[in-house]
Amino acid sequence: MYYAAQRLLRYVKYDTQSDERSSDCPSSPGQKVLAKVLVYELKDMGIEGAAMDEKGYVTAAIPANITGKIPTVGFIAHMDTSPEVSGTDVKPRLTEDYDGGDIRLGEGLVLSPKEFPHLKDYINDTIITASGDTLLGADDKAGVSEIMSAAEYLTKHPEVKHGTVKIAFTPDEEIGRGVDLFDVKDFGADFAYTMDGGPIGELSCENFNAASCEVTVHGRSIHPGDAKDKMKNAVLIASEYALMLPPQETPAHTERYQGFYHIDHFEGTVERAQLAYIIRDFDRVNFEKRKQVMIAAAETLNKKYGKGTVEVAIKDQYYNMKEKLEDKMYIVDIAKKAMEEAGIEVKLTPIRGGTDGAQLSYMGLPTPNIFTGGHNFHGRFEYIPVGSMEKAVDVILNIIKDICK
Repeated sequence: MYYAAQRLLRYVKYDTQSDERSSDCPSSPGQKVLAKVLVYELKDMGIEGAAMDEKGYVTAAIPANITGKIPTVGFIAHMDTSPEVSGTDVKPRLTEDYDGGDIRLGEGLVLSPKEFPHLKDYINDTIITASGDTLLGADDKAGVSEIMSAAEYLTKHPEVKHGTVKIAFTPDEEIGRGVDLFDVKDFGADFAYTMDGGPIGELSCENFNAASCEVTVHGRSIHPGDAKDKMKNAVLIASEYALMLPPQETPAHTERYQGFYHIDHFEGTVERAQLAYIIRDFDRVNFEKRKQVMIAAAETLNKKYGKGTVEVAIKDQYYNMKEKLEDKMYIVDIAKKAMEEAGIEVKLTPIRGGTDGAQLSYMGLPTPNIFTGGHNFHGRFEYIPVGSMEKAVDVILNIIKDICK
C-alpha cells in the first residue's frame, strides 16, 4: 500500500486557492505553506536536495541507483486549487465500500449516480469527497500525493533499480501561470509527466489552444428622464455583444474536440461594462478564427454605437502540446505500457483545458498528462476513488522501472 489517499486527506486542508487578481508568485500565501510541508516531507524521506525557491516552486531529485545511460524522467503536479469554488476549511469525507447509491455531501447537496453515472464504476471502492461547502482539491493535490507516495516508495525500496527521477510542484496552474517562472534547464529532465488528469486510465498528449479575452464597453450616462438619443447603456451593449457569439458554441453544448467561447465574468454600469471570456479550440486555424469572431463583433458594434465603444483585448495563454509531441510519441508509449502493466485500460483523451505540461512542452520539456483518478474538478461535486489513486502510484513506479529496461 502506498497510502496516497492519506496524504491527500492532509494536503486538502491547506488553503492553496490561487488568486488571478494578484500579481505575486505564488498568488496566494497558502501555496507556500503547503510547499514548505512538502519540502519537509521530502527531506524526511532522505531526499536531501529538496527545496522551495522564493516563488514557491518545489523541486527535488532522487539520484539514480544504477549506472548507464538512462533518461532522466520528471513528475510534476500543481499545489494550487481552482478559484472558482472556495478551498477554505476543506473537510474531506470518506465513503467506504461505496454501494452505488447517493452520497450526501451536505444539507441539500447530493452526489448521485443519476447525475454522475460514472460513480457506478467505483462500487466497493472508498470515495473521497468534501463536505459540500467547498471543492475537494484533488485537482491537483491528488497528483501531489501520488508523486510523494511514489517518491517515498523508492526511498524505502532501494532494490528497485532506477535512473534519476526529478520532482516538481508548481504554483498557480489554475490561473494559467504555473510554469511562467519554471527553469526547465535547471530541472534537468529529458522528459516529464504531469499527474493532473481525471478518471483512471486517462492519458493525454493534446489539449486546447487557449486565450483570454477582456471586452470593455464604454457607455454614456444621462439622467433617465432626459436620456432620449443621448444615453449609451454599456450594460445593454455588452449584452448585445454576448448574444452575437454562436449560442451553441459554449462549454455546456460542446465535448471532445469541439471548441467554445466561455463567458465567466460580466459586470457593469451604464457608463462602463466588462466581460471576461476564455477562447478554446484544439485546431490552431479554428482557434485563430475564434479570436477574429470576437474582434469582428466589436467592430460591428462600434459602427453602430460609435468608434471606441467596444474594446477587445485578447491574450494567448497556451497552445496544443500535440504540436510538440508528434515526433516524440515514444514518451506517450512509455506511459501506455506502464498503465497496461498496472491492469489499466488506457484511454487516450484530449484535455479540454490545459496543464503545466502544455506550456512545458513548448519550453523544451515534452510533458504528456496522466490521470490522478479524480472527477468533477473545480466544484462541490468533486470526488476521487482511493483505488484510482493507488493505481496512479503504480503507473509512476512502472514508468520509472520501464525506463531502465
